[in-house]
Amino acid sequence: MDLKKHITEYLEYCEIERNLSQGTVKMYHFYLNDFMNWLESQAPEGAKNIEVNKELIKKYRLSLNRRISNKSNEEIKRSTQKNFLVALRAFLKYMVVEKGIEIMSPDQIILGKSEDRVPKVLNDEQMKRLFEVQDLNKRSGVRDHAILEMLFSTGLRVSELVGLNRDSVNLNSGEFTVVGKGRKARTVYLSPSAIRWIKQYMGTRGDGYKPLFLRYSGKTMESGDTDGNSLRLTVRSVQRLVKKYITRAGISVDATPHTLRHTYATGLLKEGADLRSVQELLGHSNVSTTQIYTHVTNFQLHEVHKKFHKDIEDLETETDSDEAK
Repeated sequence: MDLKKHITEYLEYCEIERNLSQGTVKMYHFYLNDFMNWLESQAPEGAKNIEVNKELIKKYRLSLNRRISNKSNEEIKRSTQKNFLVALRAFLKYMVVEKGIEIMSPDQIILGKSEDRVPKVLNDEQMKRLFEVQDLNKRSGVRDHAILEMLFSTGLRVSELVGLNRDSVNLNSGEFTVVGKGRKARTVYLSPSAIRWIKQYMGTRGDGYKPLFLRYSGKTMESGDTDGNSLRLTVRSVQRLVKKYITRAGISVDATPHTLRHTYATGLLKEGADLRSVQELLGHSNVSTTQIYTHVTNFQLHEVHKKFHKDIEDLETETDSDEAK
């Protein structure tokens, strides 16, 4: 069986039939290519085909679990290992359901339990400091402040933010639709502060270019680009500017644009929003993804804890009073 050929067909199927984003297809390609490279390393010399079975997948899981990340120089996290296996399971499902090929059932791939993830968030004082360190005498400083306000106000993913166009954001109603992960559309809402800063940034622009946020350094605008798309800020640029202001503000948290998304979500829960509403606002397909924020703020447990200690204090007070008598 030519697995490489089937993987190529599967990736095309993901792009065309499942309408997955280029980023998702690229990651599936990375995970499945890793499996193919590992598979070839396991093949006996001269062998052309290896049967994909439960025992083989077990060996692959062991290799993932023992692998050291080139980036962190540590063992690959369980959550990352799970991504490799999810991609492989989805591919096998395609082979069985769409191609009718007799191969190992995808249900036989056990994903395993991931470690609990506690998202990094910034507190109110840190957020205040973050918003105070832009140089507002520069148009890039006004732009950057508007970006931070928008990230915190909407909970947008950084890829969603850089893809925004001027005409897609309604500054009058303060709400607009964004198409996010999995090509899923959702409505997001701007705070009055975010609206004010975006308008201020727009006031520094004398162009008619399409992107909402433009870069002001780096390579020059491409010839023939009438819309200004070659000047659009990139994901990496926004990641760098957030890192710059986190450092400038003296914040010890290793924060990224996604940290502002986490901070937004936990803030909603602190204000009493229910989990389903937060799920919709973040654009999560599954509420289990949203539940990671309950590790940061669980008010029911907090109230139980407070009541317990209050009862203990009341009991001690009564005891002291009785002894005094």
